[in-house]
Amino acid sequence: MASVPVYPWHLAPDGLATLRQLRARGLRPGGQDVAAQMERPRRRRGPLVAYLYEVDKAKPVRPMTPAKWAALAKANTARRTCPECRRDAGYVIPTSLGMCVTCAFPEERRAA
Repeated sequence: MASVPVYPWHLAPDGLATLRQLRARGLRPGGQDVAAQMERPRRRRGPLVAYLYEVDKAKPVRPMTPAKWAALAKANTARRTCPECRRDAGYVIPTSLGMCVTCAFPEERRAA
């Protein structure tokens, strides 16, 4: 396995970008391997690592199709629907509660 060059945080050469930087430019890695990585040391844990890709080998992001938009809308609707009362909560249901706030805390609803 070939090793990749490692650069200190914020000191990567021009022509390399992280996934977020590529996405901000409307690009994706397009199947290329990681070209390098940046590391930021941390005190009590291992270093924070960001993988870098070559910008000139990156490809444009694929456009969303109508089917993808429909699937995304359906997934977001499912995240907003309370499994207890089956209503659209108007917000994404917290996974910590597993239901809308009204169903999770019914005693506060009666007091108001």
